[in-house]
Amino acid sequence: MKMTAAMSRLGTESAFEVLARATRLMQQGKNVINLGIGQPDFPTPPHIVEAAVKALRDGHHGYTPANGILALREAVAADMKRHRGVEVHPDKIVIVPGGKVTMAFAMLMFGEPGTEIMYPDPGFPIYRSMIEFTGAKAVPIALHEDKGYAFSAEEVLAQITPRTRLIIVNSPANPTGGVVPKAELDRFVAGMADHPDVAVMSDEIYARMCYDGVPHASLTAYPEIADRLILLDGWSKTYAMTGWRLGYGVWPGDLAEHATRLAINVNSCVNAPTQWAGIAALEGPQDAAEAMVAAFDERRAVIVRELNDLPGFTCPTPGGAFYAFPNITGTGKSSRQIQDELLNECGVAIISGTSFGIYGEGYVRFSYAASIEAIEEACGRIRSYLS
Repeated sequence: MKMTAAMSRLGTESAFEVLARATRLMQQGKNVINLGIGQPDFPTPPHIVEAAVKALRDGHHGYTPANGILALREAVAADMKRHRGVEVHPDKIVIVPGGKVTMAFAMLMFGEPGTEIMYPDPGFPIYRSMIEFTGAKAVPIALHEDKGYAFSAEEVLAQITPRTRLIIVNSPANPTGGVVPKAELDRFVAGMADHPDVAVMSDEIYARMCYDGVPHASLTAYPEIADRLILLDGWSKTYAMTGWRLGYGVWPGDLAEHATRLAINVNSCVNAPTQWAGIAALEGPQDAAEAMVAAFDERRAVIVRELNDLPGFTCPTPGGAFYAFPNITGTGKSSRQIQDELLNECGVAIISGTSFGIYGEGYVRFSYAASIEAIEEACGRIRSYLS
């Protein structure tokens, strides 16, 4: 069978590949600590689970509108007002099965041969994968370790060409935990006035996971780009709902209609009980979500301390999300070597920085969505091995 050329350009997400390898080792009897996969180790709060169960018992078994049930879109709009201070009409919101769907829809809308889409590097690998799938040229935005893994607005603006259609921003970021300072966003938005035809997608899936008392700076706060800004967010990280597959996009202009048509063609709708669970998450008690972030903050301090104590490692303190992205050049080994050796020799699963882009060499990603005991044990194993 002969498939399209686009399929050969489609990448993957290495965290799932490492997870599969770690699982095989565990099945063979090896003790593996997984600090690779980016998912909270907390259960979904009980009231959210009960809302889904009630929805099933109440007979919510059928299709819903492709863009999501109105009650959920209204709940998202209220949450946008509460946490970002912006008014959003529910008709601009499209509910989708996870955050990846919003990014895929955006790239399908703007990417085609002869165009360019800019994405953060090191960054979430699906950005580049989907850009290249569309035939567009993927243009990396370098994230700088000495700037806390934030981009330079001046550098980003200098990379825009007449072929640029879309710029992707992710803050707080995967895999670095970096947060773009508001002052840098100010400079970026000001410079975008010279490029009125370029759209922006802001991936803010980790918006509720900022530390050190620094409030999340959202691109939705800038009315200057509101007519071309796509917001990506969802429930997976904030409410420990990774497996529920529930996310949303806020779309400008008539793009919500186009996103809804894509949803009709691709996934019909998100399953009904999960949507009712999403309402319970946004409108119900937030104490479990807040306690989870507080736990991540404690773990952040532990993992940064432990990583900086490893031979050849240096690790800046991440400002958000639940990832640490240490520099491992002092070990004399490549990122992939470190990833494979730590899994095979130490039973510690982490992800090579090269899985996140061309600027990822010399780094590895640790997820601290694991217990303090697991983090300390993992780093102890690594320390013994490197020594």
